[in-house]
Amino acid sequence: MSISHMRAGLWGTAIALIPLSGGLAHEIVGNRFFPATLGIDDPGVNDELSLPTVDSFKTGDIPPVRQRDVSGEFSKRITEDFAVSFGTTYTFLGPIDRTVPGANGFQNLDTTFKYRVFKNPEHEFVMSVGLSVEWGGTGAKSVGADPFNTYTPTIYFGKGLGDLPDTFSWLRPVAITGQVGYAIPGRNFTTSFGIDPDTGELTADTEFHARVLNWGGTIQYSMPYLKSSVVDLGLPEFINHLIPLVEANLQTPVANTLTSGTATTGTINPGVIWVGNTFQVAVEALIPINRQSGTNVGFIAQLHLYLDDIDPRGIGKPIFGGAVQPASPFARN
Repeated sequence: MSISHMRAGLWGTAIALIPLSGGLAHEIVGNRFFPATLGIDDPGVNDELSLPTVDSFKTGDIPPVRQRDVSGEFSKRITEDFAVSFGTTYTFLGPIDRTVPGANGFQNLDTTFKYRVFKNPEHEFVMSVGLSVEWGGTGAKSVGADPFNTYTPTIYFGKGLGDLPDTFSWLRPVAITGQVGYAIPGRNFTTSFGIDPDTGELTADTEFHARVLNWGGTIQYSMPYLKSSVVDLGLPEFINHLIPLVEANLQTPVANTLTSGTATTGTINPGVIWVGNTFQVAVEALIPINRQSGTNVGFIAQLHLYLDDIDPRGIGKPIFGGAVQPASPFARN
């Protein structure tokens, strides 16, 4: 699940981008293999395991905080077109200037329900819809986990350019994926009460929980597709397994923004994925788009296992229905 979240700043009022477990699915449509991506989720519905996903970056808080995450996510198909995923993240927060204490703990548990609604092999197009639920109160408050649920209905899509004419054959390995979600907090605001140390009077501080548009996309160039469906250039086999890509992972508060503001935050993530028949390894840079998104370039990396290829008649088989064609990037390309 590309489960990236935009949260209120843990140490101040700035908004910090917190990438969690990233993408969780891969998909084959015609000759097109859509890999699991790290910044956003892709439209795939498969049995898969992302373990581990690790990242490190400085948040946009004032003062900034060094955040490191280790996460895992398991996706299980109920039917061939419907899957449920479960994810968790452990966060390490370390202050840069030591003026505030650090903190460690789990983020809230996440569950995503995803259904593939359309698939067109001829034009290498696929679309899915989903609902992600962040279960409030299952994580540690010290690392920013909210005490209330957040619900995010989302649309996912993927389009390969393999249907371009011969004149543009060099563009056929290109694919575009994207997602648009709307995060709805289960609570509109939280009011905290305290005592003013100077006057002894009761004080109240209200934080409004914004509704956030989570959106982004990827541009990919598939070397496996180039070799198998366009032209074999005789490149080393390692190169033929690479998919260079650039991701954009963005969040825009759009409602109930009195205390959060409306600035868009997020990262641009250039990177590369190496794909095999049963797993992939990916690494990307995390480049903040503005000061609110972070204060330096971070990184994210992931090992992703294709359970439906590893054990198509066991753990990789849908609960209802028979085993389906393994979704190997090379079996059908």
